[in-house]
Amino acid sequence: MSNLRVIVASDSVGETGELVAKACLSQFNIDESGEVLIRYPYIETEEHVDDVVDLAKIKNAIVVFTIITPELRKYIQKELKSESIPSVDIMGPLMSVLEGKTEEQPYYEPGRVHKLDEDYFKKIEAIEFAVKYDDGKDAGGLDKADIVLIGVSRTSKTPLSQYLALKKYKVMNVPLVPEVVPPKELYGVDSKKCVGLKINPQTLNKIRKERLTQLGLKDTASYANDKRIQEELDYFNEIISKIGCPVIDVSDKAIEETANEIMKHVDGRIDIKG
Repeated sequence: MSNLRVIVASDSVGETGELVAKACLSQFNIDESGEVLIRYPYIETEEHVDDVVDLAKIKNAIVVFTIITPELRKYIQKELKSESIPSVDIMGPLMSVLEGKTEEQPYYEPGRVHKLDEDYFKKIEAIEFAVKYDDGKDAGGLDKADIVLIGVSRTSKTPLSQYLALKKYKVMNVPLVPEVVPPKELYGVDSKKCVGLKINPQTLNKIRKERLTQLGLKDTASYANDKRIQEELDYFNEIISKIGCPVIDVSDKAIEETANEIMKHVDGRIDIKG
């Protein structure tokens, strides 16, 4: 079997066909040190198919193909059959079964699986970013962030960051506390990617009292004191006016509603008024 050749033809990179071919070849006593597998990727025209067929005739090879585009798949099937070249259509049969079962039209988009993988890794990267730069832990994230959320404690900065991360946005959130000076880098960040999260004093008071109760603490602590809350909100207004970024009132909004508004703003679809 030293003359065995397998051509992997694809209208994408050809990884799927090569993995299947390698899995099958591993079941035989075949020396793969030579040119057993030949990958022919990015087939886009009938001329490319003709090249594959010609190569298969010269090499006396088997052709394994993953062609998504219906016209090209039919063409390569016809040409391989007319030249009596042994071949295997890796994706065609399953695509047909799925189409019949789901009654949906396939995308017929080469390389789509790699785009899905890319989306997955972007999402993971965004989630890791949100965790790393939660609560302004590292000012170095300001330049790298797609969105910078700014607000006092209990304005849903962290859950918003995680929700937006699932939408593949890199989010950093910066808490504002009167006793703590914000990172100086904050004033140099593009104000268009910054969003202030404001909340009315009554709602914040209620949320903070509930939080203290959950922690087993008295709700009379200064954290939920009206005077303290107003002091923090005044400080928030002062910092936001210096940055010049838009503001969203999160007092009566669900996380999803606020997140959608932020995404539309960042993507340039709306201007936040606030």
